[in-house]
Amino acid sequence: MWTTLSPEDAVPADHPLRPIRGLVNMILADLSPEFAKMYAKRGRPSIAPEKLLRALLLQILFSVRSEPMLLEQLRYNLLFKWFVGLGMDDAIWDVSSFSKNRERFLNGKISAKFFAAVVAKAQAAQLLSDEHFTVDGTLIEAWASHKSYKPRNGGGSNGGGRNIDVDFRGKPRSNETHASTTDPDARLYRKSKAAPAVLGYLGHVLMENRNGLIVDTRVTHATGTAEREAALEMVKGRRWHGRPMTLGADKGYDAAAFVEELRQLGVTPHVAQHTKRTSAIDARTTRHIGYAISQRKRKRVEEIFGWGKTIGPIRKVHLRGKACIGDVLQLTAAALNLVRMRNLGVCT
Repeated sequence: MWTTLSPEDAVPADHPLRPIRGLVNMILADLSPEFAKMYAKRGRPSIAPEKLLRALLLQILFSVRSEPMLLEQLRYNLLFKWFVGLGMDDAIWDVSSFSKNRERFLNGKISAKFFAAVVAKAQAAQLLSDEHFTVDGTLIEAWASHKSYKPRNGGGSNGGGRNIDVDFRGKPRSNETHASTTDPDARLYRKSKAAPAVLGYLGHVLMENRNGLIVDTRVTHATGTAEREAALEMVKGRRWHGRPMTLGADKGYDAAAFVEELRQLGVTPHVAQHTKRTSAIDARTTRHIGYAISQRKRKRVEEIFGWGKTIGPIRKVHLRGKACIGDVLQLTAAALNLVRMRNLGVCT
């Protein structure tokens, strides 16, 4: 039997993915010279990196848990075929295509360049604030178990077998003496005294306050000072315009050294005051109405982490290594920005 149906015909004209795909295509066209540098001109034809990147965006937008499940969707889902740019009869790639090209994407910093291009489109559409920002961090669980957390000197083996019983009670463990054999970059971290310690990383985002778009991301080792260190690094990257700048944050950033360094950078620290100890934020900041506005606006950053962990993949990333986790966070931030830009009418 013959059919004239194409994936383009199967997608409704008012489908919410259509404006997103149009903007993605424009960005990928601008990045085409970068893609050309990644692949040799000789040898077998490779999978177009534009298609791989579109597929990874779909995996985030539709909460597809794994790459094998993503390829299964590509086999029979016309919407997925259309977004990626595959025809009805086009062969679907092997799952190893993602793992083989991941290193190329990392070396070429493709996710970082794609995210920067999305931010540039938002800037061109005058969606970003140049003065008011919010910073926050979240715990990203590592793809490693407590049983892989062993002494660095090789002693204290957890025994043999694939899924052995291990009792950690009463045994001191710390990041100075132990490391995960599954993911050595992961660190044992506890968000609070009431929360359990887990192996993970800290993901950080810098959000502009006008429309809640993400303008920068970082992934660091999970330490007690990582949030403030990442915040300063991201703020320094936004100081190129030279305008007055405010930075909202929760009370975890209320540290005298952090606040003082922000002031030296010319940034007004709109940090929530800590109520259980002396705060570094005084009346010269809190008396202004802008401080109260920043305290309301900063709570939108929690929507970013909520979306990234329920819709996106950053609750527990199925990859290992800080570089791969950072790559996933940047692509997730780009996907969320695209959704918000569509809702703001930029992609129409």
